[in-house]
Amino acid sequence: MTVHAMNDREVSLLRKELELLMREREGLLQVVGSAAVLVANLDTTSLPPNRETIDAAESLGESLNALPEETLKDALQKVGGAIE
Repeated sequence: MTVHAMNDREVSLLRKELELLMREREGLLQVVGSAAVLVANLDTTSLPPNRETIDAAESLGESLNALPEETLKDALQKVGGAIE
């Protein structure tokens, strides 16, 4: 196999991997956007009073707040949501 053929094969493999990662990113943006809209619209008084539920809601909120602003904007745009 020539160096050129190997490079073409490597480029093809990298392209496929990049396409897979981009599809995964789109799916993750969908999940993040949906979660952000849910958290923004959540009435905390309606949560069950058990510690596990409250801890899970806090963890989700903290994770969303830790995201870069641009990523959160992309996620919200993906689901057509907005947080005020």
